[in-house]
Amino acid sequence: MQILFMSWIIFEKDINFNLSSSILTEDLRSHNDWAWILRKYFRNNLTDLDLYDLTKYRLKITTPIHTDINRLRKGQVGGQFWSIYTPCEHQGRDATVSFMEQIDLMNRVIAKEPEVFQLTRTAAEVREAFQSKRIASLFGVESGQAIESTFSILRLFYQLGVRYMTLTHNCNTPWADQNRVDRPGSTLVKNNGLTEFGKKIIIEMNRLGMLVDLSHVSKKTMLDVLNVSQSPIIFSHSSAWTLCNHTRNVQDDVLRLVKENRGVVMVAFTPGFITCNSQNRGNIAAVATHINYIRNIAGIDSVGIGGDYDGIDETPEGLEDVSTYPKLIEYLVSQGNWTDADIIKLAGGNILRVLEENEKIARDLQKTMQPLEDIIPIDDLIKYNVTSCRYLDMYPNATAA
Repeated sequence: MQILFMSWIIFEKDINFNLSSSILTEDLRSHNDWAWILRKYFRNNLTDLDLYDLTKYRLKITTPIHTDINRLRKGQVGGQFWSIYTPCEHQGRDATVSFMEQIDLMNRVIAKEPEVFQLTRTAAEVREAFQSKRIASLFGVESGQAIESTFSILRLFYQLGVRYMTLTHNCNTPWADQNRVDRPGSTLVKNNGLTEFGKKIIIEMNRLGMLVDLSHVSKKTMLDVLNVSQSPIIFSHSSAWTLCNHTRNVQDDVLRLVKENRGVVMVAFTPGFITCNSQNRGNIAAVATHINYIRNIAGIDSVGIGGDYDGIDETPEGLEDVSTYPKLIEYLVSQGNWTDADIIKLAGGNILRVLEENEKIARDLQKTMQPLEDIIPIDDLIKYNVTSCRYLDMYPNATAA
């Protein structure tokens, strides 16, 4: 008996699955920080870099690199949202430049290995990549700091292939709160969720067809987005708060709203989000428990696999790198309560459906909506001290702070 993944065919003897019949799986992962690793350790220099095997490089690092082509193939990864990320320190300085460098990097990775990767911008193109046995490659900007609070940069990123944006990282933007404001005793500056300008960012993302990613944001920001967004949202790499009460995870009431929204929570493998115990990095069973929990609360249509490889310092036991994804699927199948159709949705069908629905809603909105042209209030920028490196010609009565 064979199992057909849209990216290639896998035989039962290879991964020890025991499904009742052959199935077609749309295999798409939502978060991988490989681009950040290539920047951090190789300064984005691909010349003579062997992308098939990065284990050969003797780097002075404590966390092994999780991703290369050999392991992507072994892990049967058919599609990947590549995280476009640089740290919060770039905000208000060279954030847009640094994010553009990372998009250029991934474009060069794809061009360097065109038989392995295929740049995809739509759900239809993702399916075409599956059929050609190339890894469908989409971009997700991890943190709204990348757009420097302007609709213009948001739209340009969309034109460059960005198909989701995480609204914040572990720092606020001038228009949205991050998760750490929810920590007990936090004294961080707050926006109280989304500002009015932040709500317009969501509206413009809906109009474009760019997925709104709520991983990293505060609960109030989550609730504000779910109240504003006309399109299904995602959590690209978060887990279940009830099982691990980390502020990066999703609480039950939000999970129910995600179900109503037809969105999807892509489960992260980050040990701190799985076990809430620094002495216990968890294992495949622990990750599966989060998947099953989210499935039970939000429904089978609203759960997926996020990963977060190369963005985390530790991994759960048994899930050490991207080659190990099949072990997780095998474990879930062995539980006996996952049908072939369920596995299809989990492995990528749900996130692909969300992408398609965002595309359809965007086409409808573009029939009646023009691109938004508002500018963020100057006081919102001053509040976060991000005006000193910004020419304020759009604010005739303002001076740099």
